[in-house]
Amino acid sequence: MLEEILSLNVFAFLMIFARVGSAFFLFPGFRGKQVNIRTRLSIALAVSFLLTPLLIDILPTMPGDPLLLLLILAGEILSGAVLGTSALIMFSAVQVAGTVISFVSAMANALIFDPISQQQSAIVAGFLSTAATLLLFVTDLHHVLIQALIDSYSLFKPGAPHIMGDVSELIVRQVSAAFKLGVQLAAPFIVVSIVYNLALGLMTRLSPQIPIFFVAMPFQLVLSIVLLMIVMPSILLTFIAYLQDGLTPFLAP
Repeated sequence: MLEEILSLNVFAFLMIFARVGSAFFLFPGFRGKQVNIRTRLSIALAVSFLLTPLLIDILPTMPGDPLLLLLILAGEILSGAVLGTSALIMFSAVQVAGTVISFVSAMANALIFDPISQQQSAIVAGFLSTAATLLLFVTDLHHVLIQALIDSYSLFKPGAPHIMGDVSELIVRQVSAAFKLGVQLAAPFIVVSIVYNLALGLMTRLSPQIPIFFVAMPFQLVLSIVLLMIVMPSILLTFIAYLQDGLTPFLAP
């Protein structure tokens, strides 16, 4: 009897850890290189240990076929990866906005490490990504991520086959929405850049002997920085609202 209980609990723990672990290794704020792998693993193990008594009743029984067992675990890993990738895609909206802002503001050559893309990116993109990551924890949205992970057991049934068409459509829609939001967040800078460059072009036609673009470059940088100071709160508040709304479908009603 004790052997059956232990084997059942170990199987349930492995199933839960497969989904929780894959999600935590993709969640924004947890997947960065600054977060030690042992720390991420410890958090995933702790959450899995706490969820095992709560979710053990909805888990399937342990199959006797090793191949079927591997398929079930692979399905759980895929479920966690879908949720983690969805959150990561939504979080990339600020990176798109920062990249567009840097491009139209003549700051694309200033690079910094971006915690979201895990590579060198434009300084504005890195700054916005870092600020968004900070707001993720300050506003307790990481609790919503964990709650969405728990409620995902009602959306992705353990042991049930995944509908890959729906998963692919979900990812495509989120990529489209994130890119659209990123461009919308950078819209003030796009408008200012168009007007500014049209004015410079007109001044160049009126005074071709003066190197207008060379002289006006410092002014464009100052104007972009001042505009960023003005619209920065609106960008972050809009993104946080978008992230919260994007996680709502993963929560149980």
